[in-house]
Formats: sequence, structure tokens, C-alpha cells
Amino acid sequence: MSERREKAQVLDETGMARAITRIAHEIAERNKGVEDVVLIGLRSRGVELAQRIAARLGEIEGHKVPVGALDITLYRDDFGKAATQPILRRTEIPFSIDDKKVVLVDDVLFTGRTTRAALDGLMDLGRPRLVQLAVLVDRGHRELPIRADYVGKNLPTSHQEAVQVFMTEEDGVDRVVIHEATDSPGGEARVMRPMKESTD
Repeated sequence: MSERREKAQVLDETGMARAITRIAHEIAERNKGVEDVVLIGLRSRGVELAQRIAARLGEIEGHKVPVGALDITLYRDDFGKAATQPILRRTEIPFSIDDKKVVLVDDVLFTGRTTRAALDGLMDLGRPRLVQLAVLVDRGHRELPIRADYVGKNLPTSHQEAVQVFMTEEDGVDRVVIHEATDSPGGEARVMRPMKESTD
């Protein structure tokens, strides 16, 4: 079988912090402050990213920005087709999104399918004034007409590569790396299925 091998580190702890700070400044600028702005992170690492962005917004604007967590498992277009039972996590949005400026936050934007599912889930919860998308990494290869409003890093990749985001809250370290497939023993290299964002 094909195995994953780390090809390159594209963001370290300092680089991630700078990207998050830049996203926070752009959110505040585009929305002319943070009044009526709420952040909703997509489980799992999108939630931690949303919390960090909210913390920076609080420092920049002096105003606490609400943060929620959205699980989009049941809204995926491949739900029920996987060989294994998907893991369901809790959606926790302890505030109304009606007439709010909602910023969806995710770690990696790939095909756009995760974002589409998130929009479906969001509309079941209320009617926001507008919805924006913030991602730490945009790796391209879109399959749907979806684009991020805020991007920490644009990272051109091939389908044979995978982008993985590590965060201290979940992994004990902050870094973003590219993995690539290695040749299987005694055979030719196979196309590696990307990691977390493979069905995005």
C-alpha cells in the first residue's frame, strides 16, 4: 500500500499565529468592526481556529465575539456511503444567528464540499444577514463554486498530496505540513487519498 511521507512544513507556530492575526484584522476591516459578527468553527480544528481568531478580534476591537461549533456530518453529500459509520459530534451554537454576520471557520479548503454542507447546516439554524468563509489554508482543486473570503495561506497542491493542520489543542503542536505518497514495496506508487480534507 501507499504510505504517507512528510514532504514539507509550510507553516510553523509563528507562521500560523501571523496568519490568524491577519485574518482577524481582515474580518474587522471588511465588516467595519465586529458588531453583530459571530464565528462558527467546523469540527474539529475549525473550532480551535475560530476561538483563536475571536481572541485576536477581542484584542484588536475590544469586543468579545461569540464562537460556536458546527458538526456537518449529517449534511455531507457522501453521508451513508462510507464503509465505516461516521462519527457524530455536537453542534454547539449557544446564540441566535438570525441577522448576524456569520464567519464560518475551517482549517483547509479543498473541493468545497465541506463548506457546502456547512451552509446547509447553518440555514437549518437560522437566517444570517450574510455568511463569510475563513480558512487557514486554501489548497485549490475546487469542485463547487465556493471561495474563501479570508485565507491564511494559499497553497497550490497536487491530488497526490495531502495537507494536514496540527494544532496545540488537539495535537500538542502548531504546524501545517504537506504529505505525499511513497511507493508501495515492490510496486508502483499509488494515488494517495488526502487526509482530513479528502471529501471537502
